[in-house]
Amino acid sequence: MAEQSQERTEQATPRRQQKAREEGQIARSRELNTTFSLLTASGGLLVMGSYILDGIETMMVHGLTWTRAELLDPATMITALISMFFQGMRTVTPLMLLLVVVTLLSPMLLGGWSFSSKSMAFKFDKLDPIKGLGKIFKMRTLVELGKALAKFVLILVVGLIVFKNAFNELIGLSTQPLLSGLGRGFHIVGYGFLFLSMSMILIALVDVPYQLWDNKQEMKMTKQEVRDDTKETDGDPLLKGKIRSQQREMAQRRMMTKVPEADVIVTNPTHFAVALRYDAETMGTPVLLAKGADFMALQIRKVARDVNIPQVEAPLLARALYHSTELNQPIPESLFLAVAQVLAYVFQLRSQHRSAADSAVVMNDLPVPPELLRQSPAD
Repeated sequence: MAEQSQERTEQATPRRQQKAREEGQIARSRELNTTFSLLTASGGLLVMGSYILDGIETMMVHGLTWTRAELLDPATMITALISMFFQGMRTVTPLMLLLVVVTLLSPMLLGGWSFSSKSMAFKFDKLDPIKGLGKIFKMRTLVELGKALAKFVLILVVGLIVFKNAFNELIGLSTQPLLSGLGRGFHIVGYGFLFLSMSMILIALVDVPYQLWDNKQEMKMTKQEVRDDTKETDGDPLLKGKIRSQQREMAQRRMMTKVPEADVIVTNPTHFAVALRYDAETMGTPVLLAKGADFMALQIRKVARDVNIPQVEAPLLARALYHSTELNQPIPESLFLAVAQVLAYVFQLRSQHRSAADSAVVMNDLPVPPELLRQSPAD
């Protein structure tokens, strides 16, 4: 049971996901990045093929064409090498810049940019031979091995197909003029490279979902880790529960201090108790001073008896007031008539100077809207 409780079965919390991202633990697909780089390189060779060929031609002509006098000058070779170097740089720079841009942007397709010093830090546990042996048999290692074999087979098959289809044309290049033969050969190689690059799309289509799934599994948490994370984020649930309990107790104590100010207590008679106050000179509407269910209802009735406040047993009205009115708020307009009848009875008691204890009354026929009678489990 102890082992089962430590199984990583829970989804990562937002805090865990943010922490993993800060540490560089995000879903990455090297196959996706490699595929885009290869497609860019092959496409660039085809689009910029004539420009590259012209650059190569210029480099060869200026770098390898010398007069007899230049051959005898030792500085000629150095000058020629420098000239060929800069011409070569001008030739390949556009394609290299394109590859750099694609290499920087391709990670945005999955995971986005993320730099973490922690992921680059040296870890001594990587030198542990036992852990290293265990990694050999991990699923991730086996998947990487499977991808490597799949890439080898796929590239081999596609390469053979491309070579077979272009074989006769490649043989025929030897009969063509130099420049046209170079151009045509460059074209054949470019398209062959493009087809090989496109075959990598199949590997990427499999690798991307796997990397997303693997990263999700890697970040899963145990139930205890979720509890600890929640505790660090939101605070200790037990402590928060105690604080809420103390807040409720303080609110109830404040509420109970207002019960003696009430004009009447409307009861259910045992489940609910509601304390109402109405002053015709200062209030436009009766106000609910206190309310409670079960034990709190009993406490409200006890305080009311101690200070001689009339109590009226009106089950429907008590329930409606309890559910529809908040503390220190006026009662709903739909209950005006029912409460007015109760207050009329209470004020009549006052005018007759009768004791609240000697004047208990039950009012079951008060006009209470049915929609305000929400059922309570305690009811």
